[in-house]
Amino acid sequence: MEAEFDTVASWTAQVALDLGPSFYIPAGCRGSGSPAALDWLMEQLELRPGEVLLDSGAGVGGPAAYAVKQRSVQPVLVEPEAGACRASRSLFGLPVVQASAADLPFADESFDAAWSLGVLCSMAEQLSLLTELRRVVREPGRIGLLVFVATSSEPLDQPEGNNFPTAPALAELVDRAGLRVETRRSTADMPAIPQRWQHQVDAVSDELSRRHHRERGWQLAERQSSAIGTLLETGAVTGELLLLRRG
Repeated sequence: MEAEFDTVASWTAQVALDLGPSFYIPAGCRGSGSPAALDWLMEQLELRPGEVLLDSGAGVGGPAAYAVKQRSVQPVLVEPEAGACRASRSLFGLPVVQASAADLPFADESFDAAWSLGVLCSMAEQLSLLTELRRVVREPGRIGLLVFVATSSEPLDQPEGNNFPTAPALAELVDRAGLRVETRRSTADMPAIPQRWQHQVDAVSDELSRRHHRERGWQLAERQSSAIGTLLETGAVTGELLLLRRG
């Protein structure tokens, strides 16, 4: 996980800077959100210009920058890895705090809305992530999640650092956090990624591989990404988009 969100995050920012501004957001969204998924979340969250959006576990910051472009929100990013924090600052200049999603350094009800994309399944403190989101978001508690969910209770060969909940386990976590699922959508039902966006993502990935394919950090991150891709392709894991409200 450190390889992906620290070392490779720094490399990703440098590649995007070298390729040019049109590559920044697609590069920053690698693995954390497609345009269709982000559009769905923004619509369900009813984001309005000027609202303060928390991106918890923000990575390189692409989804938050996309929300600024599409909805003129004011994002605040939280990310535990220093490399990803530096990357988001260099690419987007957005306010970012280095902290854990399980222990947010903000007062109660500080934000109009929040999202956390692909983070819960990479944490051991899953209940803490949800209770912290509930705490810092104002009523009625507009919270969006992208979660990767195991489709069976049978033991799963999970990539290191991942802990995919089953659907019943996720439902229990949401309930224990004092939240409820208002609506949901499978990522498999989302429209295809636009060709230009995919081309830009592929160009970033190709350049990262060209520059760093011999380095252990890149190899580890690629191994993680490939393992998760296989789980999704075989149906062992599904991507779920959730809109949560206070229970």
